[in-house]
Amino acid sequence: MDSGSVRAQLVARHNVILSSELSGRVDAFPKLEGQSFKKGDKLFGLDCTLHQARLAKAKALYVEARQVNQVNTDLDRLGSISTLEMDVSNARLGAASAEKTMMNAVVDRCQIYAPFSGKVVASFVERHQFVAEGQEMLSIIDDAPLEVETLVPSNWLMWLKPQQEFELEIDESGRRLTVQVSRISPVIDPVSRSVKIFGRLQRTDPGLMPGMSGVAIFAKP
Repeated sequence: MDSGSVRAQLVARHNVILSSELSGRVDAFPKLEGQSFKKGDKLFGLDCTLHQARLAKAKALYVEARQVNQVNTDLDRLGSISTLEMDVSNARLGAASAEKTMMNAVVDRCQIYAPFSGKVVASFVERHQFVAEGQEMLSIIDDAPLEVETLVPSNWLMWLKPQQEFELEIDESGRRLTVQVSRISPVIDPVSRSVKIFGRLQRTDPGLMPGMSGVAIFAKP
């Protein structure tokens, strides 16, 4: 059998940078670089005092508008209120409801929770630091089994198929691992005449880390 080799690396399936959705002062940063977390864990929080006060005000105005609207509805049944006054009352209730919903959403954005289980790769801010909306806060990766990513010559597609196995020799450890092709990119790079493929490790190894690289060895059937 003919064989060929290419460089490859281990990658996490999800590698995400979380950004602040609001401007404010960081008041909670429970997870540090290298620490693990579970899906739903709080990763950081902003001082939400002002937004919570605005939410309380919006809730109070909504209660007021609802009560007024109920009274006006009763009056409307008795024919004791004009159509315009009823329409204005309904509009004010709708506006108050929308304001309450909006402020609830703002307060929810004060806290960022983990979208999946994984580890913190890097933090870009410190507790008590003021951050702007959209500012990068944390880089995280998931703890799902790692994938192997590599580029192979496009003419290998004549014989390279999903589920086909190949070997990966890790530079950092010298270990040789068995990998199975899990998916192949549908696009060929026209300049390098290469195509990206991904592989699934046949068994997990706690010593493996994203970023490790090595030589992928393919045997032509």
